[in-house]
Amino acid sequence: MVVGDTDGVVLETLVTGAGDPVTVFAHGLAGGIADTRPLGSNVTGRRVFFQFRGHGESRGQDDSVPPPETWTYEHLATDLSTVANAHAASRALGVSLGAGALCRLLTVTPDRFERLVFFLPAVLDEPRPAASRTRLAALIRAVTSGDRDAVAAEVAREIPEELRGTAEARAYAVTRTRNLLASGLSTGLADLPDATAVTDRASLTAVTAPALVLGCRGDVLHPVGVAERLAESLPTATLHVYDEPYPMWRQRGDVRRRVSEFLNGERPNR
Repeated sequence: MVVGDTDGVVLETLVTGAGDPVTVFAHGLAGGIADTRPLGSNVTGRRVFFQFRGHGESRGQDDSVPPPETWTYEHLATDLSTVANAHAASRALGVSLGAGALCRLLTVTPDRFERLVFFLPAVLDEPRPAASRTRLAALIRAVTSGDRDAVAAEVAREIPEELRGTAEARAYAVTRTRNLLASGLSTGLADLPDATAVTDRASLTAVTAPALVLGCRGDVLHPVGVAERLAESLPTATLHVYDEPYPMWRQRGDVRRRVSEFLNGERPNR
């Protein structure tokens, strides 16, 4: 299924489940639907997954690749808003880049959603650390160059070192490398590692919806301080911080439980 965007972009989407409420899931940079689906596995109602512009099959309406312009979090917030509105989503979950896009959308429409989940937020109103920007830029360069070995090396860094030899990790690495090379990443994404999601995080104090913020320690791409500052900025946020990085490898069951229990809770009156 595809959804037309307001500035000529067609967004790839996948809808699972049935009934209300409806939750939209926004992935991270160089991620996609496959990465967010595990987070929604126990969430009730309809679950709407999509690919941001420059990822997967999301493209220009003339079936070409997305235009090679510089995209910002404002563009990503437009993608998220378009999909959410098309499916009447009342709840939203954002991962990393997707969490930043969700923050940007909330600065414009703070009352848009009834419940919010931010998983491993990566950036707010301050630039990412240099080490984070370097890693993301390396991944984008590897994918756009089509160098399989370079992409595989970057993908390996997404897996805890002690797990890289397991069958699950090897299968993940092969599949993710293949998918990244097959779908590619638009050059329009190149400046996003240097961008901030919002101008001033104080604007998020207008958001009154219950929010769950999940962060972790020791992750250069997702500094724990970002999760802490985001939770401080949202008036009704609950913060949980994992003591080690890679929670979807080491604490997957706990992450899914926290997400589903929060999103499946009583829906507030608006």
